[in-house]
Amino acid sequence: MNTIAPTGFAVADGPGSVTQAPNLPEGFTDTFTSRYVDANGVRLHAVIGGQGPALLLVHGWPETWYAWRLLMPELAKDFTVIAVDQRGIGLSDKPASGYDSTTIAADLVALMDALGHERFAVAGHDTGMVYAYALAADYSERVDRVVLAEIPAPPGATPAPPLFVPAPLNAKLWHIPFNRAEGLPEQLIAGREDVYFGYEFAIQGGGVSAEAIEYYIGLVSDPESLTGSLGFYRAWEPTMAQNAERATRKLPMPVLAVGGERSYGHHVEENMRLLADDVEGVVIAGAGHWVAEEAPEQLLAALISFLEPLRTAASGTAPVEASAVR
Repeated sequence: MNTIAPTGFAVADGPGSVTQAPNLPEGFTDTFTSRYVDANGVRLHAVIGGQGPALLLVHGWPETWYAWRLLMPELAKDFTVIAVDQRGIGLSDKPASGYDSTTIAADLVALMDALGHERFAVAGHDTGMVYAYALAADYSERVDRVVLAEIPAPPGATPAPPLFVPAPLNAKLWHIPFNRAEGLPEQLIAGREDVYFGYEFAIQGGGVSAEAIEYYIGLVSDPESLTGSLGFYRAWEPTMAQNAERATRKLPMPVLAVGGERSYGHHVEENMRLLADDVEGVVIAGAGHWVAEEAPEQLLAALISFLEPLRTAASGTAPVEASAVR
């Protein structure tokens, strides 16, 4: 496959980069490179490869760009794929502030500006779903299509669940108020990262390999990275207020709402129908929360089908008006 390597950006190396990521699909490093990109006052790490319309992939917690690795080679056949480490995660900068959804959306659009992509599609999972929603809402003129996966809805955009919920749901949600506490989580997690993050990967549906979990834990085990990984949760209140305002205007572009059958299922689609005009839903059979790692082939098929109008328009195989791919 021919690929266009990004130029003018520093190559990222070491743990967290393409060069030291374990168990990548065959030929991955022939297509993808790790780059540092200055965007919105921070240095972001992005793994970039492929050719065609731009597709931005935004991971969830406590993962990195690596969460998308099993889908990226196939997507890169028709798209320029940009898998970013969020602010505070992986090899991206970890400032003390700026983890609310408005700031992260500004990070992401600045990243795409720096890479020269005026218009693009975006897919976000978990915390990345919240940031992808913010990006699509705040910069709707830039986003052609958006994929939102595996949380029921952006916090604050729809009514929140009560504080006391049934035990199975509490087991999946307790980390949110815990992570929001200042300082205490770091003291309780440090030295026990395998216990804490291992529990989270298991209780949210399992299906992530032991090797991948070990890799993620290694990347989040130093103090700066651990605190950075909690930034999303400590910006919960401003993000809720921002999403409440966004909910007053529906997303205008096509939305693919993705749920795992053993996780949030149809709830993602149901809630996104309150927040967007054009919503398609898919439930990934047999999958829990970690859909890109548990069921990559199913998720890939859904993404390719949803993004087909962009690929077709770019290839010129069928005439498509610009408004038709919105």
